[in-house]
Amino acid sequence: MTDTHERRSLSRPIVAGVVTALVGVTSSFAVVLTGLDAVGADRAEAASGLLVLCLTMGVASIVLAWRYRMPITVAWSTPGAAVLAATGAVEGGWPAAVGAFLVTAALILLTALWPQLGRLIARIPPSIAQAMLAGVLLPLCLAPVGGLVANPWGVVPVIVTWLVFMRLAPRWAVPLAFVAASVVVGVHVAVTGAAIDPALLVPRLAFTAPTLTFGAVAGLALPLFLVTMASQNVPGVAIMRSFGFEVPWRPAMLVTGIGTALGAPAGGHAINLAAISAALAAAPDAEPDPHRRWVAGVSTGGAAIVLGGLSAALVALVVVAPEAVIPAVAGIALFGAFGSAVQQAIDDPGERMPAVVTFLVAASGVAIAGVSAAFWALVAGLVVREVLHAGRRPH
Repeated sequence: MTDTHERRSLSRPIVAGVVTALVGVTSSFAVVLTGLDAVGADRAEAASGLLVLCLTMGVASIVLAWRYRMPITVAWSTPGAAVLAATGAVEGGWPAAVGAFLVTAALILLTALWPQLGRLIARIPPSIAQAMLAGVLLPLCLAPVGGLVANPWGVVPVIVTWLVFMRLAPRWAVPLAFVAASVVVGVHVAVTGAAIDPALLVPRLAFTAPTLTFGAVAGLALPLFLVTMASQNVPGVAIMRSFGFEVPWRPAMLVTGIGTALGAPAGGHAINLAAISAALAAAPDAEPDPHRRWVAGVSTGGAAIVLGGLSAALVALVVVAPEAVIPAVAGIALFGAFGSAVQQAIDDPGERMPAVVTFLVAASGVAIAGVSAAFWALVAGLVVREVLHAGRRPH
């Protein structure tokens, strides 16, 4: 009887972990693939990036949850993938992008080992950091709107599915929009007779020798690091704290930094503490007994590793998809992040004008001297803020 009760008590957090991984992967994989493609990854390299991200975030979740007996979950950096998509090709191409991923990993590790770096990041006003993220996300969030014009028969079912389930089951709205997109792709393949080589569906890692260029480091690595910290790691700690769990900061940054470094040569841009999806494993719904919720973290990691086996199939789905369908899914997946970023950017009236300038520069997509708009947006916002606040006493 005791064994039966034990199995039943463990089944709940295990299921919660599987759900956490499913929601996390299916709701944002299109954003990751869009970002990797934008910075120069070919089909095999994008599939490799998706695979290695699943593997590293899965192992990191298992290690942290098991070691600290907390439902700590690790995810890929969805805002970071949006930065890749907004940045586009960098000086030096895909090898330079991989080099930027390694620099990002080094900065995450440095944050763990050198507390002063964390304090320096904390000095960047949240309004400016969030305005930069909102500007980066805007073009991606507009994709569903453009898709309605370019391919209404393909995009309308995706949007309608998302809207219906935002009303009925918000947690599943984006994953089910992806299911609707998959049905659209299936119909398209049946009608057009498009074929996929089965050999291309086997997941495999593709390694790239990294190179370093100024444009990639300044225009890609720094914005990627900043949005990963400001939009994932810091909120992730806060969300866990709201459920009574104090995430060990230094070990978490060490594990995610090492995971990012190991995954970078295979195309993984960054892993970090889960933020929004963290609640799925850490909330009482996952397991009433907080001392048992760590099982959900381990389960999330195991499920993520298994889902990595679908990486090549997901890339193949994107390749055969009709026009505008996958970008529409990616845009819908970012609606929540965009809304949150805009709200935080303009929440403080005293910081609103620097935030507006930051947002507009980031949304412009204009690169100067080979450095992306995301970097210049931060510079512009900080300069405007300094000019407007010069000589004023802090309240």
